[in-house]
Amino acid sequence: MRALVSVSDKTGVVNFARGLRSLGWEVIATGGTMKLLRENGVEVVNISDVTGFPEICDGRVKTLHPKVHGGLLARRDDPEHLKALKENGIGFIDLVCVNLYPFRQTIAKPGVKMEDAIENIDIGGPSMLRSAAKNWADVTVVCDPADYGQVLSEIRAGGNTEKTTRLKLSAKAYTHTAEYDAMIATYMRAQAGLDEKLFLEFDLVQPLRYGENPHQSAKFYREGSRTPYSLAFARQLNGKELSYNNIQDANAALCIVREFDEPFCVGLKHMNPCGAATGRDVAEAWTKAYEADKVSIFGGIVATNREVTREAAELMKPIFLEIVMAPKFSDEALEVLRTKKNLRLLEVDMTRGEEARKQYVSVNGGLLVQDLDAETRRVEPSMCVTKVRPAEAQMEDLNFGWRIVKHVKSNAIVVVRDGRTLGVGAGQMNRIGSAEIALKQAHAAGFTEGLVLASDGFFPFDDCVALAAEYGVTAIVQPGGSVRDEDSIRKADEKGIAMCFTGERHFKH
Repeated sequence: MRALVSVSDKTGVVNFARGLRSLGWEVIATGGTMKLLRENGVEVVNISDVTGFPEICDGRVKTLHPKVHGGLLARRDDPEHLKALKENGIGFIDLVCVNLYPFRQTIAKPGVKMEDAIENIDIGGPSMLRSAAKNWADVTVVCDPADYGQVLSEIRAGGNTEKTTRLKLSAKAYTHTAEYDAMIATYMRAQAGLDEKLFLEFDLVQPLRYGENPHQSAKFYREGSRTPYSLAFARQLNGKELSYNNIQDANAALCIVREFDEPFCVGLKHMNPCGAATGRDVAEAWTKAYEADKVSIFGGIVATNREVTREAAELMKPIFLEIVMAPKFSDEALEVLRTKKNLRLLEVDMTRGEEARKQYVSVNGGLLVQDLDAETRRVEPSMCVTKVRPAEAQMEDLNFGWRIVKHVKSNAIVVVRDGRTLGVGAGQMNRIGSAEIALKQAHAAGFTEGLVLASDGFFPFDDCVALAAEYGVTAIVQPGGSVRDEDSIRKADEKGIAMCFTGERHFKH
């Protein structure tokens, strides 16, 4: 029995090859793999001794040879195949252990040159994997070091791998080469300025109990590269398995948290914030967010951008919550919160990054792709369009409200004061309806003056400004851009309201 070993990722390969040799297998190797094995005392045969041809073109050509691919592709049950091998002096190769040049790692390097990327496109490796995978009935193909142990164990037990194992390894090899080729195609198409194809690669995180409703099946996948503010890479420290709706809501909460550098906490329900606040620390931020809407937070999701302390944990503990997310939990906080066995505690990487990311939304028979709406323009005094200018405290609330309303389902209106939400109007068919919901909520909580209102879209009429004045709003932030902007500005001047136009919209379905 013969094995051909040629790997870029050399994790565990010495012990794997040594194990094959101990079981009486001949091991053929190439270049750097051969050198490593010999240095570690493993007897190997040089690939050139098998092919009778030297490696050429700086190693670009070494395994693309009939004595390699004939030995891999020949069917053991076909007399004509066996005859061809005998006439040409070709021996069987019964196992291929190959993983590919590090193309992904190469193109991930800042400032990588195209010629460096090109040199890390593997040719012989994918060819050997595909040949071996095609002939899986007789040939074992191994592309993942995690499979070395099972392969050795089966050979040790029965002289060869089991047929079911070879089939699974074949599928795994084709997946490996498909992902590799898609990665190269994506890179090369970007260099050539082509965009009529889109290749996506996602790995399974976990099957879910069900989807949005119990009759729908669902799975959770993640991208290959690690992403901050991502539930896909979070570490669960407590609680039961996440559901489809949990994941959707938690992702929405993380998008809001990403907006803030100061201590911040948000409570979220059904993709909309029901309470959000900044504070001196996480305990104060939580308290303000909770008090913003004590009813809606029941059964909700909480996210904060600071380590959860024992003090904060003690405040959260009496409330029924589904999930709490933070960059870290203190040991004391975990001790408190883990007494609630079903409460999901998720540690999420909240490292700031500059990488531009894409957002994918499926529609029937298609996929929408857009840049992630990660940047939010800061509200500045120069954006004021009214005679009344916002005071410094109002500017802080205008910025707070502007960052929150971005994440509320449109038509969206948020009413805030002192760094916390007082009313949230979400997803109504008209903006005045959302304004009424948010303003009435603020009044019901006892806040009737000094309010700040944020709108995710412009006002098509002056009715929102007139209503805001009736409810004690003293400053408004909105994108501007309506053909009737002058009507809203005139009404704000009439009512003594400061109003800022940001010039950007954050509409959210």
